[in-house]
Amino acid sequence: MSLERSAAQNVKTPAAGAEREPNAIYQGEKPVARVLDAEIDLEAREIHFGEIYSSDDLLLSEECDFQKYTILIQRIGYASKVEKESEEKGRVLRGVAAEILRFREQ
Repeated sequence: MSLERSAAQNVKTPAAGAEREPNAIYQGEKPVARVLDAEIDLEAREIHFGEIYSSDDLLLSEECDFQKYTILIQRIGYASKVEKESEEKGRVLRGVAAEILRFREQ
């Protein structure tokens, strides 16, 4: 067996249908933020988040995935940076509303 083939077998990639964390927001296959108090309003095609935290990697102007939805963040009530001494670090967003663009393919 060649060295290249052996190395390729040791690379771990997520399965196409890998289980995602229910409290995480993803961009691509990477979790970029965590959420608290999500309320889904299918009639209004919106999701309201009480808080999104650890969101430094979340690109606000780009589509993202939350559970079975592809969403786009529309409004943020309050944003702050958590102090370095805090257990949870990173940008915190509160009072967030996101538009549901479509159902995500599973």
